[in-house]
Amino acid sequence: KFMNSPESRRKQWYIFKEGLMTDKAMPNAAHIAIAELYQMGKLDCVITQNIDNLHQKAGLPDDRVFELHGNMQWAVCFECGRRYPFNEIKARLDGGEDIPDCPACHGMLKPAIVMFGEQLPYEVLEEAGRRARGSDLFIVIGSTLVVYPAAYMPQYALQSGAKLVIINIGETPLDRRASVLIEAKAGETMAAIIIKVKEKATL
Repeated sequence: KFMNSPESRRKQWYIFKEGLMTDKAMPNAAHIAIAELYQMGKLDCVITQNIDNLHQKAGLPDDRVFELHGNMQWAVCFECGRRYPFNEIKARLDGGEDIPDCPACHGMLKPAIVMFGEQLPYEVLEEAGRRARGSDLFIVIGSTLVVYPAAYMPQYALQSGAKLVIINIGETPLDRRASVLIEAKAGETMAAIIIKVKEKATL
């Protein structure tokens, strides 16, 4: 719908400006624990369907976060591919623009997220799959593993011989193949795991 007409884009930008695109959300205990694992050298990357930028806020570098559905803190130009912080675009919307264009080429801008009917970013999917296949331990945190292609990632890891840990409230299709299955809240569990990892590191 976004590309169909100027009116569609006008409505969508208004919705994004008024609430969907916010930088006020803060990382929770799980995000912080995941970032700590990376800083300790225990984590290679994160593959996520979330678009909220919270892994980066917690301390993970951009190049270690593979966002299958994009990132709502950016806008991207269809024509030249340039990316702009969403806050810059929001300032223009707040200033009276209703359909912002690319400052460089005046091409069509859109939020850097995968919208209904769009293909997921091929390069991100490919690299996420490569990382999954190269892992020795794959941890699923807070996912029911029913949304594809993200749900393929732990399967790729298993096929390559990795151990699978699932931390989730409720069943997933891969529960029987997990080496460790924890049915608990992600934040509490990851915080406890970090404590144990730190204790082991000091021995």
